[in-house]
Amino acid sequence: MAGERILLIEDDVDLAASLGPALRKEGYEVDHQATGAGGLAAALDNPPDLLLLDLNLPDMDGIAICRELRDSGAVGDLPILMLTARSMEADRVRGLDVGADDYVSKPFSLRELKSRINAQLRRRRLDQGTPDNIYRDDRLEVRREEMIVRLDGRPVRMTAREMELLWYLIASRPRVVPRESILERVWGLSAEVTTRTIDVHVRALRKKLGQEAIETVIGRGYRFRGYTG
Repeated sequence: MAGERILLIEDDVDLAASLGPALRKEGYEVDHQATGAGGLAAALDNPPDLLLLDLNLPDMDGIAICRELRDSGAVGDLPILMLTARSMEADRVRGLDVGADDYVSKPFSLRELKSRINAQLRRRRLDQGTPDNIYRDDRLEVRREEMIVRLDGRPVRMTAREMELLWYLIASRPRVVPRESILERVWGLSAEVTTRTIDVHVRALRKKLGQEAIETVIGRGYRFRGYTG
């Protein structure tokens, strides 16, 4: 959405110089900080709509910045997308554990980065635009915080994991969500969990909510459709 502001904390001047114009072309305002300390101060003083955070900074680790932002309580709903050259799964998990919402591994395509930024901002708009994380359409009502789901006015029992998966799909609509993204977001890259686990949970949701609510896009993932229109 035009006018949304992105804060980029990145010490690679060349990368920042290419990302800034590309994101402004998409309609975003972009602020750049080359140091962790400067970026942290900027995020706290004037919270952006989304933070692009390099994991490897010369003066301050990106993990520490992410943790401090989350612990501050002032930017609890700020989407944080980590940029990292590290390929180790443990580093990605650490970032997600301290509150990052997503990550992109360098080198990355601009198209992928834009897609992930757009997905995080859509989710934020949904959360801000529905009081207490509530979704409603013609047949379905979901109250995330209260763990309440109703279909055609009748209560539907949900496990905590089913609710987390359902809300992630709702918040990501109309985007198709890859199984790998679901694993990272809902299961946290747990080693014992496979994409088969996701399929089982989606089938359980369809059994409770109806087959039409969640679409399978072959070769890509799942998309929440709901019952509007």
